[in-house]
Amino acid sequence: MCGICGIIGGDDDQARLGLVKKMNMRMVHRGPDAEGIHHGGIATLGHRRLSIIDLSEAANQPFTDPHGRYVMVFNGEIYNFMAIRDLLPGFDFRTKSDTETVLAAYIRWGADCLKHFEGMFALAIWDNLKQELFVARDRFGVKPLYYRQDAGTYSFASEIRPLLATLNEPPRIEPKALEDYLRFQSVITPLTLVRGTMQLPAGFYGTWKRGEFEMSTYWDPASPQQYDGGTVKNARKKVRELLFRAVEKRLVSDVPVGAFLSGGIDSSAIVSIMAEVGKRKPSTFTIGFREPAYDESKYAEFVAKRCGADHARVVLGADDFLDALPDALASMDSPSGDGLNTYVVSKAIRQSGITVALSGVGGDELFAGYPIFRQFSRIRSLSWAMGMTGPLRRAVAGLLPVEDQRMLRLQELMSLPDADITRVYPIQRQILHASLIRKLVGRPDAGKNGSLEDLLQAHGERMRALPVYSQVSVAEYLGYTQHVLLKDMDQMSMASSLEAREPFFDHLLVEYVLSLPDGFKKGHQPKTLLVDSLGSLLPREIVNRPKMGFVLPYDHWLRHELKDLCEQRLSALAGRSGFDGAFLSTFLDDFMQGRKGMRWA
Repeated sequence: MCGICGIIGGDDDQARLGLVKKMNMRMVHRGPDAEGIHHGGIATLGHRRLSIIDLSEAANQPFTDPHGRYVMVFNGEIYNFMAIRDLLPGFDFRTKSDTETVLAAYIRWGADCLKHFEGMFALAIWDNLKQELFVARDRFGVKPLYYRQDAGTYSFASEIRPLLATLNEPPRIEPKALEDYLRFQSVITPLTLVRGTMQLPAGFYGTWKRGEFEMSTYWDPASPQQYDGGTVKNARKKVRELLFRAVEKRLVSDVPVGAFLSGGIDSSAIVSIMAEVGKRKPSTFTIGFREPAYDESKYAEFVAKRCGADHARVVLGADDFLDALPDALASMDSPSGDGLNTYVVSKAIRQSGITVALSGVGGDELFAGYPIFRQFSRIRSLSWAMGMTGPLRRAVAGLLPVEDQRMLRLQELMSLPDADITRVYPIQRQILHASLIRKLVGRPDAGKNGSLEDLLQAHGERMRALPVYSQVSVAEYLGYTQHVLLKDMDQMSMASSLEAREPFFDHLLVEYVLSLPDGFKKGHQPKTLLVDSLGSLLPREIVNRPKMGFVLPYDHWLRHELKDLCEQRLSALAGRSGFDGAFLSTFLDDFMQGRKGMRWA
């Protein structure tokens, strides 16, 4: 796990070198073990290393092939790199690293190398002969890659902050991205909140040459493998096999591997499998609260004891979280409505000496654990009547009270012409309604052409051919998962120099589960297919316990312990361009006074 950056092009070689050094310095937390810079011709590449596989200096980056033609910087892990080496006879490997394997695969297969990789990655390869830069990002967007194009130069980095070092003027907000953030608490690719700074979308690669940058996709979650027609019993067996393999691959490391353990189904599944396939007993970590209403740690301790894990419980109260908040906010490369919990537990894991930790994130998206799956299924079941009742539904929707976001969401759903996933999902996932966003930013045209709707429409034909639950899973991968869940996991874990690995985002597992009929995933308990596939490996005490979720009392904090901070920050925001200051002040007052329908997020 590392941080990468670079600048290609420009006339001033020394200025370019100076900027890349600055960019590298802004990513020390991503790679405290080693620093490297390649500087030659029109290309300067930077790298910060967190040593995981092949701890020797020979595996440091930037990495150059034996002939000096190719130079690569790479962030992530390729779990099947040894198997890929078997497909590359004749290549004289100098290290035992996945880094060298990635470069060798690119030299042999070009962009097609990406189809061979099983893992998480963002990479950049400079070809000195062709004077061409190749960049790529993993299938789900586990690892980030941001870029800018300015006056014939191409700059890239693992975070937005390093790219700000390349600007000759103060950064400006991208209005469309701001609308996305207000609506979803995230920004939809390829935009970011900084105008001119872009994200390479998940499952894409790009090529820069002579000032031109072109992107292509190599993997699409809406195009999984075909259902093999097998029985539900066979499907459970296959899911178990693929999940075991996904966990086992992610234990490949030359440093100890730990795990996040909340005591829920997903993290308990991962830890239980670790205990089965690992060569050493797991080291697990959980957060416990002094307030019983929020504490789930007894379930985590139960699973840890059952698996024979070395378990650590970090006990926190409200004051502990509030004390951690400034550092957590400072660690955010881009704003988020979540992530504080990941920051706190990642910091505790890293302080214990663990460098790599497996996480259970992604189980809800794959195995239909969120209420949004059942909600969309119910909406779809009524789709036959939607065409006939359009005028009536819109009339009734117009009579609904709109004092809170829930009613506005219901009104919008009732006004849809049909129950297509590309229209329904953005409404289900939105935090603020477009009418409120228009008031906040003071522009009547704000929120009319949604970025998420556009992204889903581009995949719409393929999504509609999938089972209903799989349609929601794909929408989650294109929406919430990529832009909130995985982004927060990366920036909050890497803030403490911790590598997080997520077995539920193994693309072979995902492709198979997405191909399965909805009936295999439905049942009397949450995530039926996952639970039935693992059988006795998941104790009934975990499967049948009430689902609590990791919820922090932000609503209370913002009105009490964080009230001063909240009022100061929003008052400052009200004075900036891009917001209607008067409405923002009224909005804050309504929240502080507890007006009905006013949520913290």
